[in-house]
Amino acid sequence: MAFDSKTFKTRAVTATVFVIIMLAGLLWNVWSFIILFAIIHFGCWYEFIRLIKKINSSTWRYFLPLGLLYITLPILLLIMCGFPYVDLIIFHQGYANAWNYSPVLPCGIIFSIWVNDTMAYIVGSLIGKTPLSKISPKKTWEGTMGGTILCILVISLIGNASGYYTFKDWVIIAACCAVFGTLGDLLESKLKRMANVKDSGAFMPGHGGFLDRFDSLLTASVAVGFYYFFFM
Repeated sequence: MAFDSKTFKTRAVTATVFVIIMLAGLLWNVWSFIILFAIIHFGCWYEFIRLIKKINSSTWRYFLPLGLLYITLPILLLIMCGFPYVDLIIFHQGYANAWNYSPVLPCGIIFSIWVNDTMAYIVGSLIGKTPLSKISPKKTWEGTMGGTILCILVISLIGNASGYYTFKDWVIIAACCAVFGTLGDLLESKLKRMANVKDSGAFMPGHGGFLDRFDSLLTASVAVGFYYFFFM
């Protein structure tokens, strides 16, 4: 395929703006954090409803409870991960500073997904030969394994150097994001195939819609949230 400079520039500009908005939402303050994920939540819901309507226009309402598990629960868990002491309110109650916001874990989850996706693409492009799944033919086992290993290596070293949580915690967080993030990507690809569409939406020129951008985040947040609240 010939290199399309116009498409590349569009994707590059969109990706740059996307990263800036994500970092601003995560790091500015607690309200920007909540507003960012409220927008992501409703954007994903909008596209999910469009997809299930395309899959089955007559029974789409029966799939709405699935959206609570697929979208609302993960976003809620991700937001809760931004409050390091919220588990004390849930299990012990009465902690005065339980709602102090910290972007460390949400950033760790998102950076893990970015690193995994990037490394999986690079490794897959260089040595990928064995298709991972018919659902997403471009993904390879080599790229997936390479992305997972490099994600764990990079995030565990950076996370450990940050002084937050333990080295073991960062290894598990990165592994959860790599494995469950890939599964989330495949799940969303399956939904798009069933709906017979290429992208879930078009809010990001050259990159697709909300579900295209946050499919990995939705599933990874559940896995990390479970580990965070019960084992960290």
